[in-house]
Amino acid sequence: MLLEESVNPMTGKQIVLVTGASSGIGAAIAARLAIDGHQVIGTSRKVSGTSGGSVAANGVEMMALDVCSDESVRTCVNAVLQKAGRIDVLVNNAGYLLACAIEDATIDEAKAQFETNFFGIVRMVKAVLPGMRAQRNGLILNMSSLAGRVPAPFWGYYNASKFAVEGYTETLRAELKPLGVRVSMLEPGAIKTPFYAAADGHPMPEYSPWRERAYATMKDFEKRAPGPEVVASTVSKIVTSSNPRLRYPLTMEGRALPFIRRMSPGTVFEAATRIVFHLDQ
Repeated sequence: MLLEESVNPMTGKQIVLVTGASSGIGAAIAARLAIDGHQVIGTSRKVSGTSGGSVAANGVEMMALDVCSDESVRTCVNAVLQKAGRIDVLVNNAGYLLACAIEDATIDEAKAQFETNFFGIVRMVKAVLPGMRAQRNGLILNMSSLAGRVPAPFWGYYNASKFAVEGYTETLRAELKPLGVRVSMLEPGAIKTPFYAAADGHPMPEYSPWRERAYATMKDFEKRAPGPEVVASTVSKIVTSSNPRLRYPLTMEGRALPFIRRMSPGTVFEAATRIVFHLDQ
């Protein structure tokens, strides 16, 4: 059981809730923060039970949570508050990739992408904010993406969900700063995780040559990409920062491409994108 104790909001042991912590980036973040000495609750849809949970070998307590369900979010957050008395840090990591041509996807699939990647964040923030406002302290870390600033072809709905996260987070940061709640977002580029295995189940043949070349390009990026520990290391530093930045680009391309796009004529950047993804062959 988690124990409530006094805490220095920047340097002491903190109560951290990490969504989507069963694998990949979320698991790496949860494990690193536990090693740092924080009390970490990771969540996953596949954990049995609701208010219970189990402690993994790495010291992370896992609890059931579906960020697409209002009831599940309330149940999980209330359970953490009952056990720990507070939530100091929320890491909104839960998300997935719908990879397809925009015309490939059904409306329901497009909605599902936003339900997890965007509205999942909205639900979690609304659930933790009353406590953070009351204690005049807290940190909300939202998982954005390089694709939220520089969209990738055949990732249309994923790109759009991350563009939404960018606008939402920037606004949230402005509104919560006077209340003592810090807000930042993570912008990973290519990271070596199972994330890239996702794809649509009913591809239209009309897009096949360009779609397959784009997918192959992204797989090449993944092969050369760093592992999720890069993200976890950055989160470790942000958690102890009294004044974290708004954006944390986490890979070389994540730092370079937004700048290049901003400085380049639109037609030039668009042409370069088509070359990189082999869209004009």
